[in-house]
Amino acid sequence: MARELDPLSADDAARDGAVLLDVREPVEFETGHAPNARLIPLGDLPARAGELDPAHAIVCVCRSGHRSAHAADALTAAGFDAVNLAGGMLAWAAEGLPVVTEQGGAGAVL
Repeated sequence: MARELDPLSADDAARDGAVLLDVREPVEFETGHAPNARLIPLGDLPARAGELDPAHAIVCVCRSGHRSAHAADALTAAGFDAVNLAGGMLAWAAEGLPVVTEQGGAGAVL
């Protein structure tokens, strides 16, 4: 079972250099994501995990925390320091943390 961070702790981790890895689908990401999050959809993660730097902690993010828990488990098994954002982007937004579009405007969580 993946370790979890609450949204405020995940935001702190990102400020300290952790990668926010959004594993949702592109349309979900484009509609709204955490600032500076990186998109690798969960289905693409096995083939693209090599794009991630194992020297950086990873906070896996999805809409509600279900898909990202699977991503965090898989990355941990592969040797990464990965955790899950508890409650996903819904919890992130509920804490009042920013949700943005690719253009930098206000986003929404699908």
